[in-house]
Amino acid sequence: MLLEARDLVVHYGRIKALHSVSLTVHEGELVTLLGSNGAGKTTMMRAISGLLPLTSGSVWFDGRDISRVKAHRRVADGLIQAPEGRGVFPGMTIVENLEMGCYGRKFASKAEHDERLDWILETFPRLAERRTQVGGTLSGGEQQMLAIGRALMARPKVLLLDEPSMGLAPMVISQIFKIIAEINATGTTVLLVEQNAQQALSRSDRAYILETGEVTHTGNARDLLADDSIRAAYLGVA
Repeated sequence: MLLEARDLVVHYGRIKALHSVSLTVHEGELVTLLGSNGAGKTTMMRAISGLLPLTSGSVWFDGRDISRVKAHRRVADGLIQAPEGRGVFPGMTIVENLEMGCYGRKFASKAEHDERLDWILETFPRLAERRTQVGGTLSGGEQQMLAIGRALMARPKVLLLDEPSMGLAPMVISQIFKIIAEINATGTTVLLVEQNAQQALSRSDRAYILETGEVTHTGNARDLLADDSIRAAYLGVA
């Protein structure tokens, strides 16, 4: 077990956002946390990352309890998040944005660093073509690629992706999910938070369905994609 959330409870003031939510991610898996707006998906991701305090429950990463570990230390240990909304640095070039991803994650040598940067630019040819362009001038899809590339620059043991398809055109969404599947195929473990059920479930190993802060379904992603209740709720198929 590489990542495990055990009975997470999170409050915003008096409002309970997560109701004893648990999930597991094994090494090499692509696991999706699916749900509509307000279901608690981003709250779950931020709790796992250490950006929100837990009311109760625990987060285990690579065999140890990290519930009290600060967010920046989780990053140093390899738990890396590409946040909702992308959060690129608008005045920095693409390469400068990517370099920010390895802040606090030192490489053994410059050659290792350069090899990682070259691999990311090969994975995202659009970024390679625009490497000197500043982040604020990129399209939404290009900014999403940059956010994922920046996270990959930190060499994640688990890559946390929060709503990578948000606000993107359908053709770009397909491209982003193809890249996510390719990244996972290279051995990077991925926990994906999404609303796009068709794309997410068709490319995942397993999935959890979150509704109003509670897990209502879990299982093999393809089985959930074939489930009539899931199809009705998330794909509009009666």
